[in-house]
Amino acid sequence: MQLPDSISRDRTTSTVAEPCPEAAERSDLHVAALAPSEGAGTVLEGLRPIAEPNERLRVDLKSPPKGPAPGRSGRTARFARETLKTTATLLILALAVLAALVIWNAYVTAPWTRDGSVRVQVASIALEVSGQITEVRVVDNQFVHRGDVLYVIDPFDFQVARDTAKAQLHQKAADLQVKSKEAERRLHLTDLATTAEQQQYAGSATQARAVFDVAQQQLAEADMNLKRTQVRSPVNGYVTNLLMRVGDYAHVGTTNISVIDADSYWIDGYFEETKMAHVCVGDRAEAVLMGYRDPIVGRVESVTRGISVSNAAPSTQGLPSVDPVYTWVLLAQRVPVRIQITNVPAGVPLVSGMTATVTIRNAEAQESGGWRQRFASVANSLGDIVRGPRPSPGCIPRVGDENGATVTLPTPKPITPLNPEELPRPRPRHERVTPGH
Repeated sequence: MQLPDSISRDRTTSTVAEPCPEAAERSDLHVAALAPSEGAGTVLEGLRPIAEPNERLRVDLKSPPKGPAPGRSGRTARFARETLKTTATLLILALAVLAALVIWNAYVTAPWTRDGSVRVQVASIALEVSGQITEVRVVDNQFVHRGDVLYVIDPFDFQVARDTAKAQLHQKAADLQVKSKEAERRLHLTDLATTAEQQQYAGSATQARAVFDVAQQQLAEADMNLKRTQVRSPVNGYVTNLLMRVGDYAHVGTTNISVIDADSYWIDGYFEETKMAHVCVGDRAEAVLMGYRDPIVGRVESVTRGISVSNAAPSTQGLPSVDPVYTWVLLAQRVPVRIQITNVPAGVPLVSGMTATVTIRNAEAQESGGWRQRFASVANSLGDIVRGPRPSPGCIPRVGDENGATVTLPTPKPITPLNPEELPRPRPRHERVTPGH
């Protein structure tokens, strides 16, 4: 009696469609085949509302087609995937090999080093005369020109020595004049004068000439010692580590002041011997100081021809002392390369001892350094890794091919001998003019 009511409610609400007889039979058979628990669940599923035909069509279109795919398209897809995997593997392997070559070139064969330093020559000035320092005309780190007076030694003793030598020179000159006149007069006498007497006067004149020459050299030495009391700078540069003061006693041969030669700065780059095949005299060099961005530009001037060898030092009984080495680990020696500075950027100071990263460019590289030159340089370097480095002939001059430039300082020379008659004669006592007249 309740069944028609329930069916009528379902129709009014339009939630459940009328069951199809065939579907009902299949559901009943399916329920009978299942277990009791499963049958109950299946019965409940059979009571679910049945979707509309259009909705079924949409669900069928969204769901992927079941069943085996065509064989030809499946083989093509597998071949494409395998080809892509193989290509990607080969590409990654090639990039890894290229990266390894680039890293090997950068750290093993490329001519660059972080072990560089700024060098300079220092003039250590030693005294040539002894005395007390009475005046210091410079301060520490002051720039001085060549010939400027640095400090002064007490000149009193040297002034007295020069005046004494000058007086002795006049005395010897007068004695030489007298004896020369006597010898000449004896030579022109009549035959009454004996030859022995003429020779005696001539010998006295010769001795007087020798004494005069000695006095003349003593005067020159005394005059030079007086000039040496003013110690002058031999170079253009900076006074460094000035510790002396007025009142100190300076000794001969003792260095008490140093001047850095501002015209002698250079850079030493210590390159490993595995990189020396790419270093050539005349190549462009760039040195970047630690703490500065702009590089110092220069040229490779020379290569050091010798470094210390520890195995060459003699040991007990004069036998060679050979250090043990590990055959599987062999460190490369470092060779100093001298770089002449040609351009210093504005605001970059040159201080001896500063650390620099030095890079050598080949001779073909332009001053601007375009990307083509850099790419060609990298390509040549990678080729050298495979076939070995090829040093250029005439890159580094052989020993003895070139002579280094030498710098000399002017040294005092002996004065030209004077003629005694050219010296000013002292006036007689009655002819001397008193001051104020």
